[in-house]
Amino acid sequence: MRTLIFNFHNEQEEKVLLAFLDSLKYDYQRVDEQESFQLSDEEVKGLLQTKRDFMEGRVSARSWKDIKRDLRCV
Repeated sequence: MRTLIFNFHNEQEEKVLLAFLDSLKYDYQRVDEQESFQLSDEEVKGLLQTKRDFMEGRVSARSWKDIKRDLRCV
């Protein structure tokens, strides 16, 4: 299974493509951007707290190279 992402420039382009897919009886799922990236209030609070902790020096960042090295040891 593959995922294709289309960025339509206008409503007409979307209508034409969907009509084409329907004519071929393709199964597809439409996901609007806003719906696909919604976070719960709890997730937003957690991210904001993590940002505050980082900005106040309570959390440090690690390089991706170090993280990969540590994961290889597991």
